[in-house]
Amino acid sequence: MIDKATVDRIMEAAQIVDVVSDFVTLRKAGVNYKGLCPFHDDRTPSFVVSPSKGLCKCFACGKGGNAVHFIMEHEQLSYPDALRYLARKYHIEIKERELTDEEKQAQSERESMFVVNEWANQFFQDQLRDTVDGRAIGMAYFRSRGFRDDIIQKFQLGYSPMQKDALAREAQAKGYKEEYLLSTGLCFKRDNGQLVDRFHGRVIFPIHTLSGKIVGFGGRVLDAATKGVNVKYQNSPESAIYSKKKELYGLFLAKQAIVKHDLCFLVEGYTDVISMHQMGVENVVSSSGTALTTEQIRMIHRFTENITVLYDGDAAGIKASERGIDMLLAEGMNVKLLLLPDGDDPDSFARKHNATEYQAYLNGHQVDFIKYKTDLLLQEAQGDPIKLSRLISSIVHTISVIPDDITRSVYIRETAGMMQMEERLLVSAVAQEIAKAKEEKRKQRENERNRNAATTENRTDGTMADNAGTASAPEAPGPETPPAPFPDGKDAPAEDRPDGTESPSALAFIPGKGAEEMLFYRKELLLVQVIIRYGEKIVCYAEDEEGKEVPISTAEFIHYALQEDGLLFHNPLHKRVLQEAIDHIREEGFRAETYFLNHPDNAVSSLAFELCDDKYQLSKYHSKHQKIASDEERLDELVPHLISDFKLAIVDEELRQILLKLRQPGILTRKEEYTAIMKHYKEMKDIERTLAKERGDRVIT
Repeated sequence: MIDKATVDRIMEAAQIVDVVSDFVTLRKAGVNYKGLCPFHDDRTPSFVVSPSKGLCKCFACGKGGNAVHFIMEHEQLSYPDALRYLARKYHIEIKERELTDEEKQAQSERESMFVVNEWANQFFQDQLRDTVDGRAIGMAYFRSRGFRDDIIQKFQLGYSPMQKDALAREAQAKGYKEEYLLSTGLCFKRDNGQLVDRFHGRVIFPIHTLSGKIVGFGGRVLDAATKGVNVKYQNSPESAIYSKKKELYGLFLAKQAIVKHDLCFLVEGYTDVISMHQMGVENVVSSSGTALTTEQIRMIHRFTENITVLYDGDAAGIKASERGIDMLLAEGMNVKLLLLPDGDDPDSFARKHNATEYQAYLNGHQVDFIKYKTDLLLQEAQGDPIKLSRLISSIVHTISVIPDDITRSVYIRETAGMMQMEERLLVSAVAQEIAKAKEEKRKQRENERNRNAATTENRTDGTMADNAGTASAPEAPGPETPPAPFPDGKDAPAEDRPDGTESPSALAFIPGKGAEEMLFYRKELLLVQVIIRYGEKIVCYAEDEEGKEVPISTAEFIHYALQEDGLLFHNPLHKRVLQEAIDHIREEGFRAETYFLNHPDNAVSSLAFELCDDKYQLSKYHSKHQKIASDEERLDELVPHLISDFKLAIVDEELRQILLKLRQPGILTRKEEYTAIMKHYKEMKDIERTLAKERGDRVIT
């Protein structure tokens, strides 16, 4: 358990801009900062960070919160583990009691796997530095590749002993469980039950997350053992914490340099990244020998739009990379190609040159990919109309995936000039390719909808299969639908509501679904806003049973006013905010805004962030004085006014729904039903007049 004082220290130290900047490139936008959202495919910056409020929020996907919530979502950590992460970042000591055996056992499998990987990483490094075989075999290999000791330490390179169970025996001796050695992929089990080290006899390259946690390893067999071995490298298998398609080797060490240079170099292997770092080029990452994925591209896109792909100089390598480069272009990246001399890769080229020569070559030999591809294929297609036709189709496809219209048109014009053909022909071909891609996506969506519809059928227990194929109970009336505003024992007729549920009381016809678009819901949101902003502020005073004056806070005033008329908020989250405000309102030092902004539940804190934004103004009413009073200065006028607005909006919506009911065909022939509806209509009109009179409004009857 982390005590509250320590939590407060962490929250005070955790600067939201500093925390988010570790994962997202932020640019100043007025008093706030903006960047590409790390939680969805964001091509226009919609992720806003407010340093004054200590909060972040994506206005496209809705995710965000304070620094703790951001780390929880981004790193998939629990609330306590996110606090520990920030404590380590800001060097805050956490004193925790020793966990019981039961509590230790209850630790999440994911966290346990990280712990085992951290231990294994240290084990491999110790074996490399502190054992005879490690120095004679592992260290000798790294030095033969030209790696300096400081670079070896920087990348935490290691060595796994030749003994096939060295790590397994040491880990079990230290108390690490077999199940985590297997789930992380550090070991596998033979038929006889023996644990075997997956990476035995290999040099080790640890794979870090964006925040620096170890999720997996790459192991390379040594040169002396490569004879007859087709696959020199072996990676950790997919697990609960490691997915190859979501990780980029070296990004943890490269992210700051990528932002600084506004450029990322993309290479193929581990040693390419390490060699370039040794040459002073730190803005480099690797896809670890696997095909480039959309997830990896989006990780790079958080830090820069510019990427240079390094390959050796043969045409076969370029053609093999076309799919990955098309994916980069489709994600809005500015792609260049850097060709190394024939027979060289970034690692071997680095061993032949010093740092100055290396960097000069990188700066002087970057070429635009589409221009290079056009030149290369034109050379191949000389004098062959069929090859030329295929060339045009390939170029057209590449240009068509570029999302930006202006960039696409520039490439069309330049390519048309290079190919000596009319620009309009390319424009037409690209348009057809785009239309074809859209049609394919439409068919995919339609097929997906058809598959979902096929799984959505009535079940014998009365539940429905939702789009995901899981069972969900049919929606029923309850606290999620607005209750009767003025229950007086005169229930409305038992009519089916528009959403298929039975009317529970006098609020008979407002549908349970779609209420978010109705006026009364917006009025409800204003009441929630005033609770979050000013919940603890005093609105008025009332006399208790002994005749003493008792202060009534904003939250209490709203709570009592709703109770008086039997009202509840429509949205469950809004109900929760009001209830928690009431529960804590008498606590010393309670401030509603601080409490909700720093709430452990991300849904609550995100709502608070949105409603506390300065662009949401509650009112523009003049006070009795000449100046325009702030909302806080006139809560005694504002809060009753908002409550009255809320009640009146509910009644108005009910009246509207009643009139819709009265327009139904055949309603006049059902006399009993018609009479009951008209009686209910008269009751609602009476209530409307009463509310309007209290507000001083004029109601036309």
